[in-house]
Amino acid sequence: MSSVDTEISSMSTPISLISQERSLKISAKTDYAVRAACELAGAEPAKPIKAETLAQLQAIPANFLENILSALRNSGIVRSQRGAVGGYFLARPAETISLADIIRAVDGPLAAVRGEAPEDQNYSGAASKVADIWVAVRASLRVVLEETTLADLVAQKLPKHVQALIDSPDAWSRR
Repeated sequence: MSSVDTEISSMSTPISLISQERSLKISAKTDYAVRAACELAGAEPAKPIKAETLAQLQAIPANFLENILSALRNSGIVRSQRGAVGGYFLARPAETISLADIIRAVDGPLAAVRGEAPEDQNYSGAASKVADIWVAVRASLRVVLEETTLADLVAQKLPKHVQALIDSPDAWSRR
């Protein structure tokens, strides 16, 4: 294999396919954002949770979490309240917040090739269908991430098609 990395997304986006490691990467930022949002979704409605508490509950570095919460706030996923009883809470119902919403808020598009949309790639010759594969990869990510909500995670009841993927023995093999 070439030592050149083939990327589905730029370094700052959540998911990248790295040829050297042969794995799909989910950034720490995305992982922390989803976990923090789950805590907020499972909390009492309209009762803010302090960033420090979220950090402790999910073992997330506090300074890193502040930046994540800021991105989630800027995207309209969470709201903040100042003061002694301040903190963070969901800005809308957990049923309306998909994992894709969270990923896009903190890391940008679900899939990109060197920072550009897969369909904007122009390959020729024997590689002319490669961009179509990158589009298909993005579409498959959407099937899981756009259709799974915070409410699904908190209720521990995933969409049937997502659970079917998880239940597949092949899903758990590392290759």
